Amino acid sequence: MLPTGDIDLLEDTWAREVPHAQFTRLRREDPVHWHEVPGRHDGFYAVTRHADVKAVSRDPELWSTELGSFMIRDQSPESLETLRLVLLGMDAPRHSRYRSLVSAGFTPRVVRKLAARIQERAVSLVERAVTPGRDMDFVAEVAAWLPIQTICEMVGVPEGDERLIFDWSNRMAGGQDPELSAGKHDSDLAAAEIYAYCDALAAERRAHPREDILSTLVHAEVDGDRLTQDEINMFFVLLCVAGNETTRNLLSATLLALVDHPAARAELAAAPQDELLWTSATEEFLRWGGSIHNFRRTATRDTSLRGQPIAAGQKVVTYYTSANRDEEVFADPFAFDIRRTPNDHVTFGGGGPHFCLGAGLARTQIKALVRELLRRHPDFGLAGEVRRLRSDFINGVKYLPVRFG
Repeated sequence: MLPTGDIDLLEDTWAREVPHAQFTRLRREDPVHWHEVPGRHDGFYAVTRHADVKAVSRDPELWSTELGSFMIRDQSPESLETLRLVLLGMDAPRHSRYRSLVSAGFTPRVVRKLAARIQERAVSLVERAVTPGRDMDFVAEVAAWLPIQTICEMVGVPEGDERLIFDWSNRMAGGQDPELSAGKHDSDLAAAEIYAYCDALAAERRAHPREDILSTLVHAEVDGDRLTQDEINMFFVLLCVAGNETTRNLLSATLLALVDHPAARAELAAAPQDELLWTSATEEFLRWGGSIHNFRRTATRDTSLRGQPIAAGQKVVTYYTSANRDEEVFADPFAFDIRRTPNDHVTFGGGGPHFCLGAGLARTQIKALVRELLRRHPDFGLAGEVRRLRSDFINGVKYLPVRFG
């Protein structure tokens, strides 16, 4: 077994790099690896093989989210109760009932209806933001705006308030990164600010409902009861924060991959109407730069995984980043192959009840924006040092300086 001290999958590691070398070693030598958390008594099993990530994801009765949250570190009783109001923090049957409230807003039919609007936004964004020969931060000036505009419109945030959501989202999701947040107090303050904003918006929707997700939430019933304001707030936060952070980071990771792989970039730029190519390329973008590192579960009873005994109450952390490079599933997994088929990545989760609700929406946005960029500006490169997000949950690029030719 590997010495625990050799492996570090916590936030400082991710701020430096994606730890592919550590994951490769774990998949080969210790795929269900006990990982200590220095200074604490809440270590976890790091699950790194594709098959095991799927097995844990698809057995929520054995591997609970609600019992200990979806975050690596154990939470205070107060924080745990709050996280249990989020879809990510619920188990069945509660999760199934609550998910059904918002799932109608993300069906393939709805996403197809949104596709034209997303395309219009992609064109407008590229026209407005990209000036050849000028150094720019791709994250702040391009990647952030298509997803936040799209999800804000769907949820019911008034046009012009997207920058407020962007700021709150950064401070909440960047709670482990001192460049984006002043720590837990600042993250909590951002949460309080977005809750107050949601309170006011929800009150308006109670009086004047519209065709948006917030109107659905304030008038919805679960088992005959209306949602509480706390439940509405947590839905709102999940949709606004997760709906923009994840796709923003996928777009940034994709651009970085295309910088590093000019042959693939040229092939895509030369074939803007090749839907088969763009479909397979989009799946490879997702495999290559998935925006969530992991998801934590807690064992509900004594069990074992790949021969490793795991006691009731112990936690496992499924690493999507590692599963997406599993040599047992992907031929030449460290090759960026825009024609890779099949491509059984787990970027949206390993299946089961917590599979990402916005998967179709994310695919549509990534394809639209990247295709528009390559159609107009196929020549680009780095204009400085890339800075990664310090987070052991979100796989983020916070600063991506580029220059378009």
